Order: sequence, then structure tokens, then C-alpha cells
Amino acid sequence: MKCPEKGKIYSINQGNTCKYDDGMKAFLDYCMEDNKEEGRPYSHRYIGSMVADMHRTLIKGGIFIYPADKKNANGKLRLQYECNPMSFLMEAAGGVATTSKERILDVQPTELHQRVPIFIGSKNLVEKAMGFVKGEVTA
Repeated sequence: MKCPEKGKIYSINQGNTCKYDDGMKAFLDYCMEDNKEEGRPYSHRYIGSMVADMHRTLIKGGIFIYPADKKNANGKLRLQYECNPMSFLMEAAGGVATTSKERILDVQPTELHQRVPIFIGSKNLVEKAMGFVKGEVTA
């Protein structure tokens, strides 16, 4: 199985947008912006089940995001039994998985139920999201 290097589907709980930082909000605005030359707006699909959302992302490309927010500064998904297994599969299929600060599979666990933010999927969208989150891209 190979994850497409480019994707046009983003998966995130937009109901939590008010809790996201400015970089994350700017990336969501970018995804929704009408730009025919770049093929935007992108499609938003969010099932609320990481496995189902990841299955679609692996097959069709795109990005699945569960970022840190004002309520969950360390993210919400668990490193050991949610993020690591999905990151292993995504990277094996040619995709990318990061916390926004480091590769998920490089995170050294400090506790069993440790939580981390996750940005996972096609290389183009994960890199674009990182540009916004790190403040390197503004529009």
C-alpha cells in the first residue's frame, strides 16, 4: 500500500477551532480558501474515529490532524497505542507523521498513557500544515 504523496482531503475536528492556536487556524483557512489554481478548497472529512480517518488518508491521501489546543496542551491522542501504530503504518506507506516538533516515531515515551499532538498523512499537506503551525507560512 502506498499513501499518495499529495492529497486534497483534510481531517480534523473543526468544532474545536476556537481552541486552536493562530497557526492551526490559518492552516484551516488555507484549506477552505477558494483557489482553483491550487485545487482548493480541499475536502473536509472527519469521522471522529482515528482508524477510519486514517484508512481514508492512506488510500486517498490528505492529512489527519489532532493538534494540541487550549484544553489539551499535550494533544489528546495516546502515543503508545494510537499515534505510534498509525505512524508506523503511514511511514511504511510513504507518508509522514509528526507532533509538529518531532517525528512521532522518535518521541521517547515517558509514561504509558502519554499524549501527543499528531499531524499525519501525505507529505505535501503535512509539510504545509507545519509551515503554518511554525509561523513560517502566513497565507
